[in-house]
Amino acid sequence: MTASQRRSTWPATTVAAHVVLALLTLIILAGVWYLGAADPWQILAMVGATALLHVGAVTARRRPWAGYTIGALAMLVLVTMPFPGWSPIMLPSAVCFPLTLWRLTGLVPVRSSVVALAVALLGIILNELVGWARLSPDAAGWNRLVEGGLLMLVVGGVWLAALLVRRRHEVRRRAESERLAAAVADERASIRRDLHDVIAHTVTVMVARIEAAAVTTADPATRRELGDIAEAGRDAHQGLRAMLATMASRAESRPGEVPISLDALPDLVASAASPLHTVTFAEEGERRPLSLSAEVAAVRTVQEGITNALRHLEPPVEVAVRLRWTPAEVVVEIRDDGGSACRDPAGQGTGLIGIEERVCTAGGTLSIDDGNDGWVLRARLPTKEGA
Repeated sequence: MTASQRRSTWPATTVAAHVVLALLTLIILAGVWYLGAADPWQILAMVGATALLHVGAVTARRRPWAGYTIGALAMLVLVTMPFPGWSPIMLPSAVCFPLTLWRLTGLVPVRSSVVALAVALLGIILNELVGWARLSPDAAGWNRLVEGGLLMLVVGGVWLAALLVRRRHEVRRRAESERLAAAVADERASIRRDLHDVIAHTVTVMVARIEAAAVTTADPATRRELGDIAEAGRDAHQGLRAMLATMASRAESRPGEVPISLDALPDLVASAASPLHTVTFAEEGERRPLSLSAEVAAVRTVQEGITNALRHLEPPVEVAVRLRWTPAEVVVEIRDDGGSACRDPAGQGTGLIGIEERVCTAGGTLSIDDGNDGWVLRARLPTKEGA
């Protein structure tokens, strides 16, 4: 069974589990009423409390604290109700309460989950004290001790298991971040190599040809001028090598930093703004987890969109960067107003071709629209939930 199939059957499984637990609880409560062990209003109170337990379990999927609070209040109602033999918190529907604790422990800070665990343990102690007070003088109290110990084991085990699962997920996310950092480091190394191979080689050839021209010319003034130009070229070459060395040292000094990240987009947009270039950033919807390739593609799309707008349009220019999130995808949109005019293209670049390859590799699509006011670069990238 695939992951998508498991997700599709999860709601049906949840509904079936709730129905089975509720039916078993109703059957037991009907037996209690038939035996006359509780008044009708007490049976109704226990029915309402068990219903709240199911409501709390469902609510905890989106609002863990609200679901846990509902479940705790329902358990408090059950504690006060009379019940033959074991406590009413041993009803089948009471399983919903540990589920709310599981959900809460997996989402909130550890200290908060410890508070929730303490509340649950105090509730168990209160339940056993109430049950002990209701025991007849000739009844044995060993079942109260057994029940209390069993409940504490269940609640403590659920909390510990949820904590271990959470730690495992955190380790997995940390490993993914480290893989992203390694991919970023590899890409930066590739960029440094490209800069050196292309720009440094071109500057070296230019300097060599200028020096050759200086040797062959007969005019002393021209020779001096060409010599100055060659010297400037050598200075530029040295400056380029120093810049590449600085980039390499920064990358090595901060190996844990992840420069290619959606969190870096606000700073990226802010750095592109100037008095003649207005660049804004907006994000709509709840952020969802992306694959490594999708996150890199999103950041690179924003970089390329801003660069193209500032390079090909005469200022003043307005550029709007927007991320729109849905559970299935994120839409990355870079929209410009066309500027005051278009500059003459210096040549066909390969930036958009590279961006399209990145987006397609991540399972998304890239579109370029020429609107009435300007250009719109739009990438649609799947989230991990929609992949």
